[in-house]
Amino acid sequence: MAELVPVMTVAELSDFFVQAFPGGNHDRLGRIDRIEPGFVRLALEPDSSNLRPGSIVSGPTQMGLVDRAAYAVILAHIGPVAMAVTSNLNMSFLRAVKQQTVWCDAVLLKLGKRLATVDCRLWQDDPANIVGQAVVTYAIPG
Repeated sequence: MAELVPVMTVAELSDFFVQAFPGGNHDRLGRIDRIEPGFVRLALEPDSSNLRPGSIVSGPTQMGLVDRAAYAVILAHIGPVAMAVTSNLNMSFLRAVKQQTVWCDAVLLKLGKRLATVDCRLWQDDPANIVGQAVVTYAIPG
């Protein structure tokens, strides 16, 4: 794969999300922490609406975070393409996710003209403490 170079900054990508999804509490969906070549990191501060019984972060919340991270890393490298859409998301829940900061590291595995594939790792406390992992594929409009 050719050298990946981000074309959007954290501020530009954050602004795009606000414009593309008006009325949403965007930090609740995952705040963009940093962008690097082929990489984006998001952070989520879960609140009570993100929990299931036992004060564990719910599966839908985790899947939403990895989907947003995959979308973010793709757009960071191709620009603001609003109609790029999820075509596949395969999620593994590895450990209980506590009600504290959940980080998501998204790495571009393949960035093609029509499809992009992203590996997303959820972690807490330390990047080695992986609590969930997903492979997400996005369809990119022509």
